[in-house]
Amino acid sequence: MDSTRQQKYSRLIQKELGNIFQNDIKNMFGKAFISVNTVRISPDLSVAKAYLSFMMVDNKQEALESVKAQVKPIRKLLGDKIRKQARIIPELIFYLDDNVDYAAKMDVLFSNIEIPPVPPDEDTASQN
Repeated sequence: MDSTRQQKYSRLIQKELGNIFQNDIKNMFGKAFISVNTVRISPDLSVAKAYLSFMMVDNKQEALESVKAQVKPIRKLLGDKIRKQARIIPELIFYLDDNVDYAAKMDVLFSNIEIPPVPPDEDTASQN
C-alpha cells in the first residue's frame, strides 16, 4: 500500500510525464500518441515505474524501446518541471501497459458469445 506521499508524488510525475510526451517531445517519436496510464513510485521516491500506452503505432514494443533509449532527456525535462516541488528526481523505468489491448480483446470475446434463449418452463407456462 502506497503512502499518501507516494501517491501525491506519483500523480505529479504522471501528470508531468504526460505533458512532456504530449507537448515537449511529441515529434521525437514520430506520429505515436503516448499516454502515461500509471506511475508507481518506490517508498524512498528514487525510482518511478511508468506504464505507457501507445496509439497509432504498429509495433508497440519497438516504440517502448525508443522511449527507453531517450530516458535521460525525458528525465531532464521532468526535473526541469518538478524541481521546485520535489527534492529527488526519480530514476525512470518505462513499461508497456497493455490494459487497453486486453480490454479490447475481452470486449470482442464477450460480444462473440452466443447465449441460447432460455426454454420456457412447462410448469410456469401451465400456471398462466
